Amino acid sequence: MTPSLSRQRFTWSTLLALLAASLLTACFGRATHDDAAASWYGTWSVAPQDYNEPFPTPLPPLVFSNQTIRQVLRTSAGGKEVRVRFSNVFGKAPLKIDGASIARAQSGASIAPASSTELKFNGQPSVSIPAGEELWSDPAALAVEAETDLAVSLFLASDTPASTQHMFALRDNYVAAGNALATDTLSNPETRTSYFFITGVDVRSSARASVVVAFGDSITDGVGSTPGSNRRWTDFLVRRLRAEGNIGTVSVLNAGISGGRILTDVMGPKGVDRFERDVLGQSGVSHVIILLGINDIGFASFVPNQEVSVEQMTAGLQSMIDKAKARGVKVLVGTLLPYKGAAVAGTSYYQEAHEPKRQAFNAWIRENKTLDGVIDFADIMKNPADPLAILPAYDSGDRLHPSDAGYEAMARAIDLALITSKP
Repeated sequence: MTPSLSRQRFTWSTLLALLAASLLTACFGRATHDDAAASWYGTWSVAPQDYNEPFPTPLPPLVFSNQTIRQVLRTSAGGKEVRVRFSNVFGKAPLKIDGASIARAQSGASIAPASSTELKFNGQPSVSIPAGEELWSDPAALAVEAETDLAVSLFLASDTPASTQHMFALRDNYVAAGNALATDTLSNPETRTSYFFITGVDVRSSARASVVVAFGDSITDGVGSTPGSNRRWTDFLVRRLRAEGNIGTVSVLNAGISGGRILTDVMGPKGVDRFERDVLGQSGVSHVIILLGINDIGFASFVPNQEVSVEQMTAGLQSMIDKAKARGVKVLVGTLLPYKGAAVAGTSYYQEAHEPKRQAFNAWIRENKTLDGVIDFADIMKNPADPLAILPAYDSGDRLHPSDAGYEAMARAIDLALITSKP
């Protein structure tokens, strides 16, 4: 160890030498250290919904008490550390989380042995999240790869009514008795098909990444795809991006809500209200792909007093485009898919009188000069023999939502150059 300098020997030349050494360390030592250059990027997300929303019918009351909820999700980008966003956006009282962990998921309700990593909040193992708010966990030292399954577990010791959820997880999640945060395989768990109280996972990486947020309705949410198989169009897009191998790191986040619309609260908040949180609030967001509006048209077929004009729809969409552009986020918009013959719960969703509205909305998108790109999903998905209907090979069966093959075709329709360029 170097002896300390005495007052007599502490000269201006010594001070300058020490300052120079300090600056060299700062400039060169930090610049070559991966951790110092690392940033947070979103790798998975869902858009929060109100469990107690009354439409289409109220869900039965659900209360968690002395239970562990284990929820499985799939990453789109990898990193050296992770953090999890917990949400009480729709809670009416503080959300008390008595413990949480993250691990590498295996099959079913199992996690990889020795992979469970405790999540803390400002250094503490528990936290209370105020009503209406979201909170990130502290960084956790769990290295993850792209396209891998993680399991986030949270323990709720006291009575906790379901409030903030994402309705369609399109995979099984699990609820077990007691504190089972570190248990490798849950014993006799209940199965749930929604996400509760989690809305995002970030990874920390030194590699610069593009983060693409897909903002839409049930077609972005993946309804019609095979549950548990990761076959939404966003999943196919992740696989396609990774297969390219020479375009850098690109993460794709899903912010779809089934039933979502541009202008009206129905299933989830209206698009113009949630855009700030669900798109612009994502870590590292650089691009957004918007596919929204078919429910603004279709719901008017069977829900009273739901009619909106094309001008109202385009004004709402343009307001979101403008917000994104003001933040330096590139904006791509998809045209609305054909849906002739579609029905919901036995009630006609498609009406011939509403088709001109879809055509006019799509024409506005194609001609919009403020966009960074247009993805013509309508053209890709139409049946050439009946252009107002979806191609049978791409139809899940309801003439509205694509099948697995249809979602793959949507992902193929996206020009990758539009989402790999810097904003």
